[in-house]
Amino acid sequence: MKKIFGFIVIASFFASCNSDDSDMISYDNPELSLQIPADFPEVNPYVSLNKPTKYGTELGKKLFSDKRLSADNTISCSSCHIQASAFADHNPRAIGIEGRIGLRNAPPIQNLMFLKFFNWDGSRLQLENQPLVPIITHEEMDSSILEVIGKIKDDASYKELCKKAFGDQEITPDRIYQSIAQFEYTLISANSKYDKVKRTEGQSFTESEAAGYATFQQKCASCHSTELFTDQSFRNIGFPLNTDSNEAGRGRVTGIAADFMSFRVPSLRNIEYTAPYGSFGQFATLKSVLDYFDNGVLEADNLDPIFKNNGNRIPLTELEKENLIAFMKTLSDKEFTGK
Repeated sequence: MKKIFGFIVIASFFASCNSDDSDMISYDNPELSLQIPADFPEVNPYVSLNKPTKYGTELGKKLFSDKRLSADNTISCSSCHIQASAFADHNPRAIGIEGRIGLRNAPPIQNLMFLKFFNWDGSRLQLENQPLVPIITHEEMDSSILEVIGKIKDDASYKELCKKAFGDQEITPDRIYQSIAQFEYTLISANSKYDKVKRTEGQSFTESEAAGYATFQQKCASCHSTELFTDQSFRNIGFPLNTDSNEAGRGRVTGIAADFMSFRVPSLRNIEYTAPYGSFGQFATLKSVLDYFDNGVLEADNLDPIFKNNGNRIPLTELEKENLIAFMKTLSDKEFTGK
């Protein structure tokens, strides 16, 4: 059984159509009814301050795909967040304008309304504060919000959507951030084979998938917990280090030595589609990740106890690896990715 998030709110907005303000137009901008999957965590509290609406979401989706957000009009949000890849991409590190290489792998955009932190290092707690980051980052869009507004403020389609979503035609920074966040809040993935098995919808695991699930529960679920398949914690799990001097993981945000090279535990949902893996694409395949865990990870003072207390490794047989990969592929949501 699924719970229904949201209710329908009818907002009437009035816009002047001539100089004497004699004509007024009202728009229905209903709040979207989003299906919240059973057993998912509570939504981020900021969602209640910016609930997705029909036209707010439409405006956000349009902005998400607009290359004018970048300085040279070549890169949009959707350039690095591709639906078929669960809104990630296949580059080890994100590629911005003029082929500039970013610091990290572009993370998938899915189930964001349930997350407590955003970015690999958790540098943002509120999704509405996120869109400015790629816009102004040199290696990504290398623009400014004022430059973006200058490009789109006279676009008739944007003016019309702003009027429908917010009551007038003015395109402001906050409206850009809020509408992109509204669109991203709607990207909920919860219709994989795993979900259908759990909901008893006539599907069942194969012998390999079932064995993989058992191994997952024994050796993986302490970090990849909840129905998001992440506990949203920050951990140093001894992955090969990014040699970029700007990288420090969570420590880059907190300034605490114990957070050095710790990263947010990624969700395993749609993991089949999000290679390469790791904060800067250290691993090309799921098998190579499991081999690394099995062979032993890098030593570190703040290495996660799951590794540190077990000889710096998670021992896995070749059959266990094969079965784990089979199970992880049951987390693939073909409807969400459009496959």
